[in-house]
Amino acid sequence: MERKKRTDSNFLMQGSILAIASIISRVIGLLYRSPLTAIIGKTGNDCYGTAYEVYNIILILSSYSIPLAVSKLVATRMANKEYKNAWRVFKGALFFACTTGTIAMLIVFLGADFFCGTVLQTPLSAIALRILAPVLLVVAIVGVMRGFFQGLHTMVPSAFSQILEQIVNAIVSVVAAYYLFSYGSRVGAVLGDQAGIAAAYGAAGGTTGTAIGAVFALLFMTFMILIYRRVIKKKMRRDRHSGVETYGNIMKVLVLTIVPVLLSTTLYNVSAIIDQGIFKNIVNIQGYDKHQISEWWGVFAGQYIVLINVPISIASAMAASSVPSLASAYQEGNVMMMQRRIRLATRFIMLIAFPCTIGMAVLGGPIMQLLFMDSDITSAYMMQIGAIPIIFFSWSTLSNGLLQGINQMRIPVRNAAIALVAQIVFLVAMLEIFHLNIFAVVLANAFYGFMMAVLNHMALKKYSGANLDVVKTFVIPAGAACVMGVVVWLCYKLVFAITSINAIGTILSIVVGMFVYFVLMILMRGITESELRTLPKGVVLIQIAKKLHLM
Repeated sequence: MERKKRTDSNFLMQGSILAIASIISRVIGLLYRSPLTAIIGKTGNDCYGTAYEVYNIILILSSYSIPLAVSKLVATRMANKEYKNAWRVFKGALFFACTTGTIAMLIVFLGADFFCGTVLQTPLSAIALRILAPVLLVVAIVGVMRGFFQGLHTMVPSAFSQILEQIVNAIVSVVAAYYLFSYGSRVGAVLGDQAGIAAAYGAAGGTTGTAIGAVFALLFMTFMILIYRRVIKKKMRRDRHSGVETYGNIMKVLVLTIVPVLLSTTLYNVSAIIDQGIFKNIVNIQGYDKHQISEWWGVFAGQYIVLINVPISIASAMAASSVPSLASAYQEGNVMMMQRRIRLATRFIMLIAFPCTIGMAVLGGPIMQLLFMDSDITSAYMMQIGAIPIIFFSWSTLSNGLLQGINQMRIPVRNAAIALVAQIVFLVAMLEIFHLNIFAVVLANAFYGFMMAVLNHMALKKYSGANLDVVKTFVIPAGAACVMGVVVWLCYKLVFAITSINAIGTILSIVVGMFVYFVLMILMRGITESELRTLPKGVVLIQIAKKLHLM
């Protein structure tokens, strides 16, 4: 029993480390997006967001699934003490990543005008996209290194590299955007499109930060691999396993593992680029002003999606840490451990997703104004209406990883395909029948997340046998989050009425909301002392709770 608690504690601790790193990275991303948006404007955000949509799709196709596949293959071999084969998986994956990354880089660089101009009707974003092209190769290599360490059940190297990458990205993005925006203004003055070209060059400055940040992450992860190589070589000398895998077999297994993950991730993420294509083409036909369309999409891609991705990234981190752990349990045939870890991971994600959803809905407008200096009512409504997908995408993102961890690789592919078709029909109906413009995209995004969450949950229950505690996983966090939302709304209104300063009201309301939710979760038995101990700084949280006589 004690061993189970220790392994569960380590499982949640590793997931929490990666989740905290993801939160820090996303918060840094939010902080630099504010000055970046102030420099390049909503039109620049449109160029920036369009370039990223293409980059993300090609990244998914070329290397996004590599870390998960590598972590799974390394974890299963380490569980069997096949240290030589684990190292050969790493080297084979590096070759695979270099090949796919190079091909992807050439496709994006040479096809930038086609993707941005012909497909997405935003030709000036090709400048930013070309700068992102080499990043595809760098990210592929970094992904192999991160996946290797995750397969060893340590998330620390990945966590540190993510934070370092984002810090460098933030600094370089803002500085480069400022100088390139100024340069673009001068070029635009000569060519007769000062505002548009300046915004496009400013967006290219933002993507320059991404490129430099990725290089720093590569340097850090290379350093960590060189240090660990001594350790793995010692283990390899003690490896008495007779069967040494050929690189041909490793490539075969790697491809067979990557392809289902690749397909599900592609379908899971391609919805964004399909949304943009459908939205921009239909609203253009409907006669909306092109500048207005560009601004709408700039807010959606550059503000709304950035905000909701902060809590969703926690689910991505937990999924990444769950896969090697579940793969090891699956390899050992330990059904009880699999089920227990599925329940733990899902509870952890819902504890975060519910308060984030309610908090974003209540403070949507103030947060938009605080981070992006955007007081437009449309932006506020977009955030308020579009907060609900946080729950659905958090749950579906996690369950994607959980299904892959128990070797049900094809299920997320099928579910993503079903959800994508349903979403396309839904989006077209919202645009053509109800004329909801950008809000049609927000609602379609929510509908896609809902479909994925439901379908994945049904499959996970069927193939793992894991039954979730509905009350502790959903009911209590939802109830506590709703009460918190009322308190947060009243707090913001009161503070703003007294100070008339949005920043003070927003930040103070968020802090109050976090405290209220923490207190309510303990009082409602939504989280116990033993569960708090499994989290980073859990002991500190327990001490605070005991001082407040909550425990």
